[in-house]
Amino acid sequence: MRFPLCCTLLRSLLALLLMLDYCASMDSLNQSQPMSEGETLISAGGKFELGFFSPDNSYKRYLGIWFYNIPSRTIVWVANRNKPLDGSRGLLKIEHGTLVIQDNSGRVIWSSNTLNQSSSSTIAKLLDSGNLVLKYDNSESYLWQSFDHPTDTLLAGMKIGWDFKVGMEWQLTSWTSAEDPSQGQFSYRMDPHAPQAKMLEGNITLYRSFIHFGSIRTSLDKVFIPILVYNSQEAYKTYDLRDQKTLSRYLVNYTGKLQHYIWNSQALNWMQLYEFPGDSCDEYAKCGPNAVCITVNTVATCKCLPGYVSKSSQESDMLNLWYSGGCTRKSPLNCSVPEAFEQMKRVKLPDLLQFEINSSMNLKECEKVCLRNCSCNAYASSSDSRSRRGCGFWFGDLLDIREVNNDDGNDILFIRVVASGQGSMRKRWVIAATVVLSVSSAILCSWATWRRRKGQGVRFDAHDRGEENFELPTFDAAMISQATNGFSGSNKIGEGGFGPVYKGELPNGQEIAVKRLSETSRQGLNEFKNEVMLIAKLQHRNLVKLLGCCIEGEERMLVYEYMPNGSLDTFICNTTGGSCLVWRRRFNIIVGVARGLLYLHRDSRLTIIHRDLKASNVLLDRKMNPKISDFGMARTFGEEQFLEKTKRIVGTYGYMSPEYAVDGIFSIKSDVFSFGVLVLEIVCGRRNREFHHPDHHFNLIGHAWKLWVEGKAQELIDEQMEDSFPLSEVMRCIQVGLLCVQKCPEDRPTMSYVLLMLDSESATLLPPREPGFYLERIPYGKSIIINRAEYSANEISETLLEGR
Repeated sequence: MRFPLCCTLLRSLLALLLMLDYCASMDSLNQSQPMSEGETLISAGGKFELGFFSPDNSYKRYLGIWFYNIPSRTIVWVANRNKPLDGSRGLLKIEHGTLVIQDNSGRVIWSSNTLNQSSSSTIAKLLDSGNLVLKYDNSESYLWQSFDHPTDTLLAGMKIGWDFKVGMEWQLTSWTSAEDPSQGQFSYRMDPHAPQAKMLEGNITLYRSFIHFGSIRTSLDKVFIPILVYNSQEAYKTYDLRDQKTLSRYLVNYTGKLQHYIWNSQALNWMQLYEFPGDSCDEYAKCGPNAVCITVNTVATCKCLPGYVSKSSQESDMLNLWYSGGCTRKSPLNCSVPEAFEQMKRVKLPDLLQFEINSSMNLKECEKVCLRNCSCNAYASSSDSRSRRGCGFWFGDLLDIREVNNDDGNDILFIRVVASGQGSMRKRWVIAATVVLSVSSAILCSWATWRRRKGQGVRFDAHDRGEENFELPTFDAAMISQATNGFSGSNKIGEGGFGPVYKGELPNGQEIAVKRLSETSRQGLNEFKNEVMLIAKLQHRNLVKLLGCCIEGEERMLVYEYMPNGSLDTFICNTTGGSCLVWRRRFNIIVGVARGLLYLHRDSRLTIIHRDLKASNVLLDRKMNPKISDFGMARTFGEEQFLEKTKRIVGTYGYMSPEYAVDGIFSIKSDVFSFGVLVLEIVCGRRNREFHHPDHHFNLIGHAWKLWVEGKAQELIDEQMEDSFPLSEVMRCIQVGLLCVQKCPEDRPTMSYVLLMLDSESATLLPPREPGFYLERIPYGKSIIINRAEYSANEISETLLEGR
């Protein structure tokens, strides 16, 4: 009887040992233990989990790491972010010493590229830090680690910066969208030449971090231990946690924000500690060179630094919010006359474009050294110690300074100025020099031309509209002609009511799009001035950026950033030369246009009605992000103004709301109508103006309404779209589109509610009513100007066929 009992005990003990062995290996895999779909690795302390996942509303599969012990899945790292598994089950395994992801067919989708000789003893292990490492068993050194390949999240112990010895860079790169982890357009990187980090959109700096020459001081020192290393071997930023139980993460989100979160274990949600950019003054070089940005009651104001004056024609050193020309010295630096320094306390130190650091001097010695160098414009302490030894010197323009009211603003900037009592002598010297220059008119003309080529702005007066004056950078006509190969036909990328549009390239390599006012254009100086005055003040990622203008003789030109993917018009299916967009691109375009309109209607300083929103006026950048363009017909509203009536109706057939086309009444709801038409066009892949159906004479709006009433709205979906897409999301867009094109303006939603309906499935969608203008058949491509009851077709709106 004892023998069976012993066997039972032995089997139980063996099972227990196997279970312990399995538990011990839950955080790792080896050559003989691949990980398939549905299986995960969990770090030994239960802090992080690794496995395959799909983002919301997506069928694509990725290998990722997320926090294990919290209810909301928060992805912190993605392996195959740019090569998803499309509808295929994934397998993670170690093959020849390399960590690889394979699909059903055995094709390698992603690998760590770490071949080694002793592949049989290689294991992959998920650590409690969130780091996935590849190493030899029983070894502490890593062959490869995920911390060396960050995605959009920085965890404690990860680095942002450079290892100069091996030429490695660690940087954060945003997701493309909330549901697409592929590499986005925003990156957070350490400056390899200076102890500072920058947020970039492509190669354009959006935000620059505070400079910390020595140890970092923040109000969060009780929670975090910031670490900065900057020497000839490496330059990086990282942080540690005082309490290892704290869950923390930095995130570069898909909208270009740097955010810091900690987990609130009581509320069971992520608590945001801060976000950058936080206000307008956080925008890089908001006020231009040699100026400081000041935020008062959320309003940003620019002020010249001591010893500097505005570059504008007025003698005031106060710069309005939208002016970015900056400031210039009242008098040139001259080591032969007495000069001193004025202090600016609680500021963000300038960008380290041209600088030097000396760690051995005290502040008094730093002042003497700076005075002896006529190129030295400012200095500051580079040490947080009481001895205040060490300082940084700035040469050239001082850029990206702002006042700060928190612990990051403990720095003092010493700015070089003319010593007290020397001002009048310097003024007399400048006047004498001016008299000498005035002897030769040729020299003066050359000087004026030089100023223009250097970007001295054209001033626009707007007193009649209740707006402030502002200046816009100007381009020399000869430079634009050279950039466009003499406005050659091969550079022409489109033509509209304003005139032809050309692609060009500036001497610095920047690509531009140039709109040149045609002699035969029905749009003249009013539209030119209107577009300049409106769009030059607008700053939003979904609005096209105006770089400057050219006014020389009869020439009137607008210079924009170049959009390589052209207009949305060419990407709507069933068009000549067009290509079909996948649903995720279409949805992102719909949301992006909605955000741009919301900014115009609500978030910009003035309420702006576009009045000509259409597919050809939505441009697409390299990442297919939409940007609203062509503001020549836009109008502004005051704070208490809700609608306006005009005798001169401008716009495009097929996009104009009924109340505007018939009675000349326009409001923000006019743009909402145009947006609704655009949404239906994007979903259907057909233009409202050219839509034909063999069974009826409705346009696209009428066809969509007919299908909706019959309960067949899904038949509106473009047949050329991919096979798999979130049907509920597409149907929601169709309903939103129909809500926007309702006949009565009061029945249409505002753009803020449109975004809520698009972004949240919990938002209530009312049933749409009968739309307006759904019986008409419109000739393709026609735009109109209507004076009173006289209807005359006039092509005044842009319809571009290539990138611009």
